[in-house]
Amino acid sequence: MTDAQLVVLALCIPLAGAVFIGLFSRQPNARESVTLVAAGGLFVTVLAILGEVAAGARPVVTGIDVLPGLSLSFAVEPLGMLFALIASGLWIVNSVYSIGYMRANDEPRQTPFYICFAIAIASTIGIAFAENLFTLFIFYEVLTLSTYPLVTHKGNGDAIRGGRVYLLFLLGTSMVLFLPAIIWTWVLAGTLDFTPGGILAGKAEGPVVGILLGLYVFGIGKAAVMPFHRWLPAAMVAPTPVSALLHAVAVVKAGVFSVMKIVVYIFGIDFLSAGGHGGWLLYIAAATVIVASLVAMTKDNLKARLAYSTVSQLSYVVVGALLATNLGMVGGSMHIAMHAVGKITLFFCAGAIYTAAHKTEISELSGLGRAMPFTFAAFAVGAISIIGLPPFGGVWSKWYLTLGALEAGQLLIVAALMLSSLLNVAYLLPIPFKAFFGAPAEGNAGGGIKEAPLPCLIAIGATSLGCLLLFLFPDPLHHLVTLIQTR
Repeated sequence: MTDAQLVVLALCIPLAGAVFIGLFSRQPNARESVTLVAAGGLFVTVLAILGEVAAGARPVVTGIDVLPGLSLSFAVEPLGMLFALIASGLWIVNSVYSIGYMRANDEPRQTPFYICFAIAIASTIGIAFAENLFTLFIFYEVLTLSTYPLVTHKGNGDAIRGGRVYLLFLLGTSMVLFLPAIIWTWVLAGTLDFTPGGILAGKAEGPVVGILLGLYVFGIGKAAVMPFHRWLPAAMVAPTPVSALLHAVAVVKAGVFSVMKIVVYIFGIDFLSAGGHGGWLLYIAAATVIVASLVAMTKDNLKARLAYSTVSQLSYVVVGALLATNLGMVGGSMHIAMHAVGKITLFFCAGAIYTAAHKTEISELSGLGRAMPFTFAAFAVGAISIIGLPPFGGVWSKWYLTLGALEAGQLLIVAALMLSSLLNVAYLLPIPFKAFFGAPAEGNAGGGIKEAPLPCLIAIGATSLGCLLLFLFPDPLHHLVTLIQTR
């Protein structure tokens, strides 16, 4: 197949999967087999495209012309390749995990769950391979709408309220801020194409650049920069596989990926760096890193603590983009992958704890590690990677982010990154420590609790291993992000 045909195939596989999942709605084994086959097929296809992109190819698929110079079209470059690789790879392990979780908890409406999940992955691939802002925006909105039924999956009052907040924030920010920013960019530059070096140099200057950049950073609500972050904790009413989708596979990663891609290919890091246009936003992102970590420390609910941890970690990527340096871009791009693997591990563990022990509060977990040693050992692995300590992958992205801040002369940002890592230690590591060494909480000392179902454990083991492999073999990831053309 040609490179362009592979791109089309990558977009079509999840959609075809959604159709066949619906056809096998009355046959759970066949339905879930279709999910796994679609996930595996997408990953193989993305790997085939990766080989071409790594060799220097930039596949392009010209689609529908909406207006002169404005089309729904696709082009694969290294940053989008990274995002597609993360989403397609984690769809496999999330699907394995979902089979164990959804069956063990006897969740309702499992067929719509798998259908919406597949559509969400298709829209994620569309975002990753978008050739221009128009295409990215279309698939960005499809991702919001396709994940809303997943957030409200349980159908109770809490789920409906959480879904309402989810839609309000994500649709509100995109329509009030993101869409006007796109239109403004079109008026200024006469194009929306993602272009190495950006499209705004010589077309915008002074306060206009800072205001436009602010519209993008806050308008891309999926990046969860404060104060537009409340949708993320609200969405934790969803089943844990959905939380993993939101935090690691698609939604929030679509947000920070979009910020990074717009900074690199619409503004251009040289243009931003020369004018110092992103300074005020850089400090807001750094403040989000710290404040969200402080809020996380106050949460006793495990998923709520992990949600605020994600709000903090997402702004690491935003900081990397707004530093407007090559090293900052490398660190932020790598953190998209490092955080995805570490955080999905933590959410998988949270879901396993709920499935096996029906515990949701951190105060209830003391001593539980003796009954669920594999789960809490994996939680420790994910936590150490998120903190940024060896021997797990998070150390490399934080290293390059720190170098990028030093390159930009931003010592305050270096201090914020260091403080945040200390706060990560404070709100993550006590969880497995108390689980293994604390006095057993009520109900945790008996022999009735055991590990979650095998599919959950397989997925947890795979992502934990991923944290280690990203530390031992970071070169392929580093090589891919260094191929991103900034000029």
